[in-house]
Amino acid sequence: MENPFDDTYFMKKALQEAELAYEKGEIPVGAVIVIQDRIIARGHNLTELLNDVTAHAEMQAITAASNFLGGKFLHNCTLYVTLEPCQMCAGALYWSQIPKIIYAARDEQRGCIVMDTTLHPKTTMTGGLLAEEASALLKRFFIEKRNLN
Repeated sequence: MENPFDDTYFMKKALQEAELAYEKGEIPVGAVIVIQDRIIARGHNLTELLNDVTAHAEMQAITAASNFLGGKFLHNCTLYVTLEPCQMCAGALYWSQIPKIIYAARDEQRGCIVMDTTLHPKTTMTGGLLAEEASALLKRFFIEKRNLN
């Protein structure tokens, strides 16, 4: 029997988080952290609501996962995030020692790849899963923002 809990399933859950951010007027980025096919943390951007530049989706999810696990390390976990992590989030992910990051859309201007940010040596990162859906949501958000201003 095929496992219904594959990478696409979990990225769709991250996209649902991005939709929540969008509905709140936040840049629509969402994240989930998974261990053994179970979501243990969810997060979406809350920088405007919390008036906090560090309240990115990944940061929210890292904190929730650490609280769930009762420790600072996210060993055996996977992060699914709708946008490539920025340098700040990549740094936090480094310290969490998360072994796997899967992102949807690239951030060609502020992403950790273009910023040449070092990930933990045991971390693998892959991108492009549901990138079109994540990019479309981001583009829609910014087009609406421009039209309101």
